[in-house]
Amino acid sequence: MNDTRYVISVIVAMGLVTFGLRALPFMAAQWLQRHRFVQRLGQFLPLAIMTLLLLHSVVGAARSHAGLPWAEALSIALVLGLQWWRGHALLSILLGTGLYVLLRQLALG
Repeated sequence: MNDTRYVISVIVAMGLVTFGLRALPFMAAQWLQRHRFVQRLGQFLPLAIMTLLLLHSVVGAARSHAGLPWAEALSIALVLGLQWWRGHALLSILLGTGLYVLLRQLALG
């Protein structure tokens, strides 16, 4: 087998594996929707993922500057309060991000 055939066969194999991995969730969607375990994961997993992302970004941001993490704490408190009061995720995210940027620019955080 010469190099050209080998390269083409590897590219074709990689393409088939990639296509299969991307098509699998669509082919198994009806089967997955009926299982209780998958439904249970769908209830709490998005919140768990967002909490982990929040903690990771807050710890990273707090370590990047000297002083106490006041900007992070106040922004998180605003987001939680707005989300509890209004229940509007976009509003909470925009205002929390705006407060965080404002506090960091004013060097209060």
